[in-house]
Order: sequence, then C-alpha cells, then structure tokens
Amino acid sequence: MTEQTATTSPGVTSGRLIYGCMGLGGTWSDVPHDITDVETAAEAVEAAIDIGVTLFDHADIYRNGKSETVFGEVLAATTGLRERIQLQTKCGIRLNERGLETHYDLSSDAIIERVNGSLERLRTDYVDILLLHRPDPLMDPAEVAAAVGKLMAEGKVRALGVSNMSAAQIEFLQDSLETPVVANQLELSLLKRDWLESTVLVNHPGAADYSFPHGTLEYCARQGITLQAYGALARGHYTGNPPERPTLAESATAQLLSDMARERDTTREAVLLGWLMKHPAGIAPVIGTANADRIRACAGASRVAQTMTREEWYRLWTTARGSNIP
Repeated sequence: MTEQTATTSPGVTSGRLIYGCMGLGGTWSDVPHDITDVETAAEAVEAAIDIGVTLFDHADIYRNGKSETVFGEVLAATTGLRERIQLQTKCGIRLNERGLETHYDLSSDAIIERVNGSLERLRTDYVDILLLHRPDPLMDPAEVAAAVGKLMAEGKVRALGVSNMSAAQIEFLQDSLETPVVANQLELSLLKRDWLESTVLVNHPGAADYSFPHGTLEYCARQGITLQAYGALARGHYTGNPPERPTLAESATAQLLSDMARERDTTREAVLLGWLMKHPAGIAPVIGTANADRIRACAGASRVAQTMTREEWYRLWTTARGSNIP
C-alpha cells in the first residue's frame, strides 16, 4: 500500500514519507565504497519506491560524500529513475577541514562549491530542493540569497529549505530571499519530543527541561513550510534496536506499539510514523534505515495516521513520556 500525497509547497510533499540516504555508502571514513554498498543502495531505493516514496534526502557530508556517490551510481544505472523521483541535498557543514573537526559555512562561495560537488556525485543536473544544513552564526542572509539566486538561475536548484532552524532564524533569512523557504527538517519523533512537550509546558516548571524553540511548528504551518522529521523511527528504540537498559517508559512504549500494530494488522514502524503524521502540522517523516525490509515495514503509516484515534495518540505520548501531561 503506497502513501498518499498532500502538497503544500512547490516541490515539497507534506505528510508523506521521505527516504533519508545517510545510511548509504559504507563507512564514515576515507575508505572507498564498493559494489556491495551500491547494491545495498539499489535495494533501499527500490524498497522506498515500492512504498510510494518519491523524495530522497541527502547531504554533502553523509558518509564523507559516499552516500551521494553510490546513489548517483544507482541513478545512472536505472533508466528513467531521475524523472520519477525528487532529490534533496544539504550543505553548510564542514567536517575535518581547515584545522577544525566541525564548523559551519553558509558563505556564498561555499554554498555554490558544495552544490556543484553534490550534483557531480549524484550524477544529475539539478536538485529539487537544497536545504541549509544548520544555522551558521556568521551567515550573511544577503550572501545566501546571492548564491541561491545564482544556482536557481542556472537551473541547479529548484527550491530552498532549511534544517535545524527556529522560526526566528527562518524569518531572518527569508527577508533577504526572493524564493520562499519551503521546508524545515528537524528531529521529531516519539522519543525526541521537545517539539511536542514545549507546546503544553508553557508557564510550567517542566518547560526548563526542553530547549525546542517555541512557536517554530506553528510558524512553519502558517507559512506553508513543510516539516520534515529526521530520526522519525526513534533510532530503533521501540522497533528492534532497544537500548541496553531500557527505561520503564521505553519498554511500555515498545509493548504498546506492538499491541497497536497487531490490532491493525500492520507494523510497529507504521504505527510510530503514523503517530507523527497524525499531527495537524503535516509532518513528513524521514526514514533513515538502509535495511530494505525495515523500509517496507513503514508502508502503512498514512493509513495508521488516518485511523488513529485522539485517545490512542495521547496514550502513546503519555506512555513514552512516562507520566501524564499537566
């Protein structure tokens, strides 16, 4: 069963599954990829397409560029594939460069350089969406606008989004752009709940435990900015990769997911993603696993979102948090 599409912004689907390619390409090292890595990528792409995924998410740094490289090989070997999918990549993070382990760079030259590198590795002339990977404290919005404008004029980028940005940061950037920000990718899941807890802990002592910038989801919804959720499968905590010593809440949540999946004749993965997609913000979960079987296990997520009751949704949330809401 494939997922249904709801489009809110040019080139971006809301409430639909996205495949995250960070797990493709072998190791996070300078060791070259091999044919096995390409075969794994091909199987993952096929599985994602089988469940209705059309948007594939990359970043220039994933596996030191090898995620894009192996995907590019799959793209080149599969006739007509590029025309059937959308590609998204990110830039803005530098790893092990210029004497620093990590730093951010959203200068005009860096954006153009990194996008050109991604296009070469992906073996394509354009990406449908470019995301700015993380906020750069030294970012000049006018520089970003100039670089993005140039890339769009050249047909190399069709839409612009951001990742890990607050409402205020997006608004600050948007003031200088001639193109709308169409997506914001954030870590959102049943495990990583800052985005949700912040909505009910206003004027409550518990709010001090959560750093999510309040109002960001509401701002994105109001502006038609698609929320893309990375880490949506909760890093396997509830669905096959539990922590060595799970908390009572984690164990209870895994059991509840199993019970709900059994009642619906579906998988825990589908229930977990369906819970996210039930939220009215139109969250589009990013599936990050490279395991083809686990990708296919996500197939029923939109059906779960449509049938999950308000009570079931709250029961999952309160079970995961290990206590009632205020």
